[in-house]
Amino acid sequence: MRRVGPFALFAALPLGGCQGWQSALDAHGPSARSLADMFWIFVAVLATVWVLTMITLLLALRRRRPADTDPLATDPQTERRMTITISVAIGLTLVTVVSLTGLSYAAQKVLFAHKGGALTLLVTGQQWWWEVTYEDPQPNRVFTTANEIHIPVGEPVLIKLESSDVIHSFWVPSLTGKMDAITGRQNLIQIQADRPGVYRGQCAEYCGLQHAHMGLLVIAESKEDFERWREHQISSAIPPNDDERQRGMEILLSKPCVMCHQIRGTDAGGKVAPDLTHVGSRRYIGAGTLETTRGNIAAWIVDPHGIKPGVNMPTIQLEPDEVQPLATYLEGLK
Repeated sequence: MRRVGPFALFAALPLGGCQGWQSALDAHGPSARSLADMFWIFVAVLATVWVLTMITLLLALRRRRPADTDPLATDPQTERRMTITISVAIGLTLVTVVSLTGLSYAAQKVLFAHKGGALTLLVTGQQWWWEVTYEDPQPNRVFTTANEIHIPVGEPVLIKLESSDVIHSFWVPSLTGKMDAITGRQNLIQIQADRPGVYRGQCAEYCGLQHAHMGLLVIAESKEDFERWREHQISSAIPPNDDERQRGMEILLSKPCVMCHQIRGTDAGGKVAPDLTHVGSRRYIGAGTLETTRGNIAAWIVDPHGIKPGVNMPTIQLEPDEVQPLATYLEGLK
């Protein structure tokens, strides 16, 4: 095996941040691409300025006056040359600053432009998860999910941002820039994915103890796959068809879970916590904290504060033989 030197490893560190499912430099949408292009232009311009500055400094350090020269003496020709050089440098600086300002303004116009699209979402930041409501002119086609956004590829999606408590910030680096979610105010941002994929988002405004564990996923898929997903999400939860999941549903409906969570098609009608109608189909629970598996669901139910300290979910008192059926029921809500 070929050995990699320490210099190569050091050089690879900054490049590692240029790709991945949460990188602003791995752009897969118009807004993100505009921001990434602006970033690289800024880097190129500022790197050029730095190199020219260093060259000028080295040339100045190399110049030496003869030993017998009066240190206070001035040469009119040298003074004139320095005046011209400084004037040119000031002019280039002004041109550079104005150009970069104009470029930044142009990128913001792309970021805040809203094209006409068929899909509109209401995304509400909560401590510490994202509530996602798919709006529709027909009330019976409106549904709510949590921490996972599905969108069709190649279509602009308008997102209305709100907050139920403190200031949050919606950011999906590979698709768009940041936009704050503020209590009592609705902000608008648009996302678009040019190719299918899973793009991770994050709250980018410190919002409390579990700010770092307030993630979300944007899943871009073909129009046909998206429509199938949406039709399934609109439907109520499928009733359990085996004894263990039936017992799990009975346990859930007998516990305080129903005061906070909703499972459409059952008596669970809470509105203050994530909708669990199809929780088993989501890739993560706890806003990106744990993968959706039966074991992780059981661990979350038994001790949510041990996994995500400060979370608003209370600890539910369960008998030892109630945990597994309840986790099995929730994991089966596809």
